[in-house]
Amino acid sequence: MASVCKDIPISASAAAVWDAVRDFGAVHTRLAPGFVIDTKRDGDVRIVSFANGKVVREHLVDCSDARRRLVYAIDDARMQRHNASMQIIPDGEQRCRMIWITDVLPHDIAPSIEQQMELGAAVMQRTLADPGR
Repeated sequence: MASVCKDIPISASAAAVWDAVRDFGAVHTRLAPGFVIDTKRDGDVRIVSFANGKVVREHLVDCSDARRRLVYAIDDARMQRHNASMQIIPDGEQRCRMIWITDVLPHDIAPSIEQQMELGAAVMQRTLADPGR
């Protein structure tokens, strides 16, 4: 399985960032607005609509407040496996890091996944650092 890892520094408290990450149905408003244009909840599934036209079903696997870690898996016909996690690690009082890891099969789609994660990471970094969001 190919792994893509992003270590994203964020100029905001770990508590504030975790509050946005753990809000599973609000990716389009609290985490990555513009990159994600809509999110709908259906129990432990969120249907995520991206600005590039892609729509995916993400299943909530785990949400741990104690570890500030969220895990989800995607159903998609072109992927055999897609599992991802986001963990928020404090780095002082008003800074933290988001460790975003995605494991995917087949290996040959990893570059496409990495490109989308780069775009999403940049949006999340800006959005989460903006106290007016």
